[in-house]
Amino acid sequence: MDSAVKERLKEILGPDGFSDSLIDLISYAKDASEFKRRPDAAIWPKTTEQVSKVLELADREKIPVVPRGAGTSLAGLAVPEKGGLVMDLGRMNRILEINIVDRLAVVQPGVVYANLDKALSVQGFFFPPDPASGSVCTLGGNVATNAGGIKGAKYGTTKDYVLALEVVLPGGRILRTGSRCMKSVSGYDLTKLFVGSEGTLGVITEITLKISPRPPLNSTAMALFEDLEDAGKAVSDIMHSGIIPSALEIVDQQTLKAINQNTDLNLPEVEAILVAETDGYTKEETEFQLDKILRIFEKNKATSVKRAATKSEADALWTARKTAYGVMARINNNLFVEDLAVPMSNVSKMLRIIADLATKYDLKIPTVGHAGDGNLHPVISFDGTDPDEVRRVEEASAELFEKVLELGGTLTGEHGIGLAKARFMGQEHSDLSMAMMRAIKRVFDPNNILNPGKMALEQ
Repeated sequence: MDSAVKERLKEILGPDGFSDSLIDLISYAKDASEFKRRPDAAIWPKTTEQVSKVLELADREKIPVVPRGAGTSLAGLAVPEKGGLVMDLGRMNRILEINIVDRLAVVQPGVVYANLDKALSVQGFFFPPDPASGSVCTLGGNVATNAGGIKGAKYGTTKDYVLALEVVLPGGRILRTGSRCMKSVSGYDLTKLFVGSEGTLGVITEITLKISPRPPLNSTAMALFEDLEDAGKAVSDIMHSGIIPSALEIVDQQTLKAINQNTDLNLPEVEAILVAETDGYTKEETEFQLDKILRIFEKNKATSVKRAATKSEADALWTARKTAYGVMARINNNLFVEDLAVPMSNVSKMLRIIADLATKYDLKIPTVGHAGDGNLHPVISFDGTDPDEVRRVEEASAELFEKVLELGGTLTGEHGIGLAKARFMGQEHSDLSMAMMRAIKRVFDPNNILNPGKMALEQ
């Protein structure tokens, strides 16, 4: 990047909006994934107009631009694979409007999920997707990845709540999509095209979200299963019972062993634990739902069922699920947090396949997941300095996703493709599908400056 371009960026963004210092370049060389690549510079726009001017310059000079939120991506979405500029949108962090009458919120992309949740909570509303990184992740990143979370089975993912967007396109054009209406079928749905596009089509600068009343009550229970298939059958039975739990999470035996080896929780090392939560507006409503789930647990041979009587007891039942990631990070030097989804009827089959792959490739692959929508997170812990172990991880990952697709599954339920799964895209999507995606990319970004290298869109 030549000095004239750098000076122009400083003019657009101000002296505090541009950096090419080594410490910043190292900081922006990675996200929460295992991928690394230094950018040529980092920038911090504060307005849509600044984003527009930057993209006009970048498109003309053919400089890659990687939009970035909090950098919590586990798939390498915010890694500048081709160098160029990392555009940190964290300073565009205002909640512009909360409109309870119209049931919507308008936010900038740098608003942290938890901050919006706090602002909505005082008015009895919430934005339901609830990603695990909600305390730090930004809403722009949520939209770019179509983020989900533990409440996905009942409340869906980010795409179900995005009503309208303001997006800056390469060349600096500013596009507005969607409307403030709860329903609109006017023209092509360009809004949904940008949701999950991983920053490859445009830079999101304003988001209009549908919000929902927050159910004030919930009930929680945990069941232990000595047999993985029994746990899987319980999940299937629950999800077609007429009851839709607000959360239904699974923790496998390898995760329980890892937790016990790294904490003093002394959890039972059964083949699977299921944690279920129901919510509603009356105690009778939530208890009725949970009673039905408990009967299904018992019918499917749960060896133990615990029902929380208080909030502290509910928090204790969630301990195994909520401590899992932190514990897994201690097992070895490196961590691939995979993200796959299969039809709910195949959850137990997928868990068994993961366990078999761990044995076959001599790897530790503890798994947790959102059983209520078939979204599992196998976590491959390994030593990146050991070439043989790295080879086994790569082979295990390739076979894992081959098996996922054989079961009618998908490469990612909520983390995105990014760099981590770009090589598998052609296995899930036909040649025609890939050709159409690449054609769409060329329409919006003919010079391929936006987040290049992601989603196998350049081939």
